Amino acid sequence: MRIHRLSTELANQIAAGEVVERPASVLKELLENSIDANARQIDIDIEDGGARLIRVRDDGEGIHRDDLSLALSRHATSKITSFADLEKVVSLGFRGEALPSIASVSRLTSISRVEGGDTGWSIRADGTPASWELQPAAHPRGTTIEVRDLFFNTPARRKFLRTAKTEFSHLENMFNRIALGRLDVGFHLRHNQRDVQMLRPALQREEQERRLAAVLGNSFLENAVGIKAEGAGLALSGWITLPTFSRSQADMQYFYVNGRFVRDKLVTHAIRQAYRDVLYQDRHPAYVLYLGIAPEMIDVNVHPTKHEVRFRESRLAHDFLYRTIRDALAELRPGGVAGTGQGAVPPPATARPSYDSPAPATVVVGRSHTGSVPRQGTIALNVAEQVSAYRALQGVPGAAMPDAAVSAESMPLGVALAQLHGVYILAQNSAGLVLVDIHAAHERVTYERLKSSFDSGQVTVQPLLLPVTVHVSKQDAVAVTVHREMLARGGFEIECLGADTVAVRGVPAMLAGGDIAALARDILADLAEHDRTTRVEDLTCDILAAAACHGSIRANRRMTLDEMNALLRAMEHTERSGQCNHGRPTWVQVDMRELDRLFLRGR
Repeated sequence: MRIHRLSTELANQIAAGEVVERPASVLKELLENSIDANARQIDIDIEDGGARLIRVRDDGEGIHRDDLSLALSRHATSKITSFADLEKVVSLGFRGEALPSIASVSRLTSISRVEGGDTGWSIRADGTPASWELQPAAHPRGTTIEVRDLFFNTPARRKFLRTAKTEFSHLENMFNRIALGRLDVGFHLRHNQRDVQMLRPALQREEQERRLAAVLGNSFLENAVGIKAEGAGLALSGWITLPTFSRSQADMQYFYVNGRFVRDKLVTHAIRQAYRDVLYQDRHPAYVLYLGIAPEMIDVNVHPTKHEVRFRESRLAHDFLYRTIRDALAELRPGGVAGTGQGAVPPPATARPSYDSPAPATVVVGRSHTGSVPRQGTIALNVAEQVSAYRALQGVPGAAMPDAAVSAESMPLGVALAQLHGVYILAQNSAGLVLVDIHAAHERVTYERLKSSFDSGQVTVQPLLLPVTVHVSKQDAVAVTVHREMLARGGFEIECLGADTVAVRGVPAMLAGGDIAALARDILADLAEHDRTTRVEDLTCDILAAAACHGSIRANRRMTLDEMNALLRAMEHTERSGQCNHGRPTWVQVDMRELDRLFLRGR
């Protein structure tokens, strides 16, 4: 067949296949354009799940009359002028494909007015450039884009649309992503003339918390921990949730890089590793996080929908995220939460981190705007009573307390009163009643002690009597030479026997009883692909967790008050003691208001 040039109409419709998957894709592109135009209020009207109408109106800078028709042409944009701009993109949109792609598969009307303009101007498109009509129109400063009858001229694609309810669910999810990404912008969403969300601009912490609650629910906020850290040219802020607020799906994970929502394997892996010790393997953490980084340090032009980014220093970004969140989670113990009670205020999308004064992470247990207290977190206490000397709980270092008055700050879990059915400790503090799961709490204390002991010593290498020969790919075999030092530090003695064969001569003693060949393959595959591996840490943690479980206090063992108080004190000084190794809570606070409500006091 002879080669021929595609018509403009067909080329646009093919391009639309990459940009416009469903109504939610249209909404994303229009909202990003409004934000790039510095809008401070955006109103959205949806009809019939977006199939009939998607209208976005903003108070941004507007589009000049002479540029309205150009905006509907492919590869036309105000955001990129040179290759240097492409290397440090700060806007959300920059490809110049959104409006022409949408206009090629819908009936689109654009009305806009710039600051100081005598009147607004409108342009209408009906699937082809020939249908463009430019006319004067009354309009305040800003832009309105109206998209009607999506896919009216591509019936095959229209058949793939789901019910209005399903499509609106996707639209609402997209709206939530944008609304959480730009807290400083107001949003009003309506569906079929009914209000769905009215979100005011949120600049202060209390306002931001209201938006979090409106979008994600009060339960997210009540379990949220504010986080803020800078270092190595990176700035991280936002909210992570307590491990006990884990999800069965990864449906409450919002991560933004310079204001752009992304789903990135590196980011997901770093955060999951940070939660490794406190979550079941099939559970997912919830978070809203904002990463600031110099624009030239990332590539956002790697996917048509711009949901992926590529970090130029991937290991640096991974380690920064992992360590910041891991350290924040480590402080989630009774009385161990740092900070002054001020939550994290994320930067605007265009903000860049301060590189001059790196600061450690500031962690604050979140409170909802209603004032309700989270189930775990910092407890304000005024306990000032004489207590007897506490006997150190066997196997828990640092648990012994001197014979003296103990201040509120050193006893956030209060004083033990009794043991309930051999399973729970009942303790009293100034807030009310504390309930502690004895086995879960001691398991966490023991596990952290074992990890500390393991980490402080050199890894013991177990030489193998007979080397294990493993067949691997050529890339994995190369990793043996490239990462020889890292493997040796981890306790592995591996050497290449050929282009696709290696011999394992020594392994960490703790892992000697496992499947050596499978472990070697997994480690080398990780190193070949990511330049790093966590297989050894994962297996080591699993072994230590099992040892901690078996070595912890079992149910129905009678404890003395001294032993119970020693466990409470150990929990207060142990990282991650708010939950056991499996993600279950180790303690809960029942305050006096809840107790009064149970007995109808004050009515």
